[in-house]
Amino acid sequence: MSYKLLATAASGIEALVGKELKNMGYKVEIENGRARFEGDKEDIAKANLWLRTADRVKIIVGEFEAKTFDDLFEQTKALPWDEFLAIDSAFPVSGKSHKSTLYSVPDVQRIVNKAVADKLKDVYHRRGMLPESGAKVPIEVAILKDKVLLTIDTTGPSLFKRGYRSDKGGAPLKENMAAALVMLTTWRKDRPFVDPVCGSGTIAIEAALIGHNIAPGFNRSFLCEEWHWMPEDMWAKVRQHAEDQADYDAELDILGTDIDHKMIEIAKENVMEAGLSHSVRFKQMQVADFTTEKEFGVIVANPPYGERLGDLEQAAQIYRDMGKAFKPLKTWSKYIITSDLDFETHYGERATKKRKLYNGYLRTDYFQYWGKRK
Repeated sequence: MSYKLLATAASGIEALVGKELKNMGYKVEIENGRARFEGDKEDIAKANLWLRTADRVKIIVGEFEAKTFDDLFEQTKALPWDEFLAIDSAFPVSGKSHKSTLYSVPDVQRIVNKAVADKLKDVYHRRGMLPESGAKVPIEVAILKDKVLLTIDTTGPSLFKRGYRSDKGGAPLKENMAAALVMLTTWRKDRPFVDPVCGSGTIAIEAALIGHNIAPGFNRSFLCEEWHWMPEDMWAKVRQHAEDQADYDAELDILGTDIDHKMIEIAKENVMEAGLSHSVRFKQMQVADFTTEKEFGVIVANPPYGERLGDLEQAAQIYRDMGKAFKPLKTWSKYIITSDLDFETHYGERATKKRKLYNGYLRTDYFQYWGKRK
């Protein structure tokens, strides 16, 4: 059976999610904050296991227009909920509504919950309250300009939760955003990679996962694995295939440095938890002291923005230090993400290209400085 699916993403990186899905062989439609595709049960498992930059994988149960609660109730009840929910499934309903007649989100959630419950009672010939003691199947109702989209979440905790981060320090970068920053560069696994303000090591670890072609979700579980219609042997097959695809023997040259020795210790714990200590080195060092004789490498940095860690002047000094330290590295490409619109002034050079990204709810720019080609 084929399902209509959504892979959701942070604003600004939905095109990356679409590219990942296309590389996996799917036909994709990219929309604001999400990518649509179709697939069967195995494809749901693959998408959860392999997507590096997405937040969640959702099944579209139905789409329709509704301007009254009666419309919402009847059209929701008409959908095939019994294909996804057992008689004892727990189905919490979350919701959002924007520029729509049905603007009261609590009422919308209540109506959808009642419609789903009534459908299950009819199908399973049940009276009274449903037990909702079984596996969790979260439902989301999203209404935009009276267009209703009903989905169920297959992922559970967001895909950025890879499972290797034992500690994260202050102002952490989510793993899927870190992967996006790496994937937006020209880096290949045969070139040096450096994060000079590595914090808890997330960007360097994500680069190593990419370099070894390790599925980012390999060491975690997903909510839909508990559902009665998702076969255990299928998950075992998909995970075994992912294991076979990994290139554990690839030799990677990845370095993370940070001025804070405590963060370096956390980074070392995290990379050990990820099983990648052999591929990533972490070293205490301030940005101003960074030098290298290597060529054609890539630098990716997520420095303090001023509004998050320390004050603006401290952040500006780090940008100046970066400009001086990186200037001699003519063959290196440098990529720096920050919300400081004066970054180029402090850094001392205009970027080759800028890309707007959202780090959480914070609008940022990804400043790109391309090195000489090999």
